[in-house]
Amino acid sequence: MRISVVFYSMHGHTWRLAEAEAEGAAEISGADVRLLQVAETLTDEIIAKAGGTETRNQFAHIPVATIEDLAASDALIFGTPTRFGNMCAQMRAFLDGTGPLWSEGALEGKVGSVFTSTLSQHGGQETTLVSFMFTLLHHGMIVVGVPYSEKRLLDMSQITGGSPYGAATMSGPDGTRMPTELELGIARTQGRHVASIAARLTGG
Repeated sequence: MRISVVFYSMHGHTWRLAEAEAEGAAEISGADVRLLQVAETLTDEIIAKAGGTETRNQFAHIPVATIEDLAASDALIFGTPTRFGNMCAQMRAFLDGTGPLWSEGALEGKVGSVFTSTLSQHGGQETTLVSFMFTLLHHGMIVVGVPYSEKRLLDMSQITGGSPYGAATMSGPDGTRMPTELELGIARTQGRHVASIAARLTGG
C-alpha cells in the first residue's frame, strides 16, 4: 500500500507538516510512505529574494513528484502553502498537468487529503483546503479530512492551525513561527487516518 505525501514549501512550514503526515501514515501496517515535492516554477534569483534558498536546500534531496507517482499510489496527501486563499502556483501547475490521469480515471477511488500553511490565523486555511478538494473530486478521489476524534482540533488554550478539512500551521509575518507540537500532532493523525482508510480499501 503506497501512500505519497506530495508538497510544496518555500520556508519549510509545509515541509515540516509533510514530515509529520508521513510519520503518521507510516504507523499503519503495510504502508509504504513516500515524501515527494512538486517542481519549482520560480527562478533561483526570486527564491533568494524571498529568503527561501537556505530552507529549500534542506529538503533538496526529496524527489520531485511526477504524475506517474500519483497513479502508482493508493493514497495521496497534498500539502501547499496558501496564496491569497488558494493553493500556490507550483501546486496548481503540477495538478494542471494531471489531465492524462483524469482522462483515464487513473485516480478514481484513491484516497486524497490536504494540509496547508498560512501567514496568519485568518490567512485562508479553510478556503485553501476546501478549494483544493475540488480537484480531487474531479479526479474521482475519496476525500478524507481530520475527524473530531482528534481532540487537539478543539484546543482553545493556544493559537493553532488545523480543522476537520486538514492539518495547518501559521508562519507569522516574518516566517519565524514554525509548526507547534499540537499542529504536528494533528498532521500525524491525518496521515494515520488516511493510511488506515487506504488499508481498508486495498484489503490491508
